[in-house]
Amino acid sequence: QVQLVESGGGLVQAGGSLRLSCAASGRTFGAYNMGWFRQAPGKEREFVAAITWSGGTTDYADSVKGRFTVSRDNVKNTMYLQMEALKPEDTAVYFCAATGSSWFEKRTESRYNIWGQGTQVTVSS
Repeated sequence: QVQLVESGGGLVQAGGSLRLSCAASGRTFGAYNMGWFRQAPGKEREFVAAITWSGGTTDYADSVKGRFTVSRDNVKNTMYLQMEALKPEDTAVYFCAATGSSWFEKRTESRYNIWGQGTQVTVSS
C-alpha cells in the first residue's frame, strides 16, 4: 500500500511561486494515476490537476490551467505541483492522492483511495 506525504506549502505573496511535493512510500507508486486537490476554508475539496502513471498525460482545472504544472518522477517516487502566478484565491490546503481507477475518472474525488495529510498554501494580496 502506498502512503503519501505532501510538503512545500507556505505563505507567499500574490504573483509568487511555490512547488509542492508529494513523496510516496511503497514500490507501486508508478502504477497509480495521481492527482492534486485543494480545499479552501468553508468550501468543498476540488480537483486541481492529475497525471497518468507514466507522466505522459496531464489534466488541469480551468482555474489553474497555464499557471500550475504537475509532474512526477517514478524513480524518486515523487509527484510535484509547480505553482506560478499565485492568486489569493489559490489559498487552500492542498492534498495529493492516488487512484487505481481509469484516467476517465481523474477528476472524481471519490475514485481516489489513497490520500496525503495535506499542506497549507496561503497567498497574501
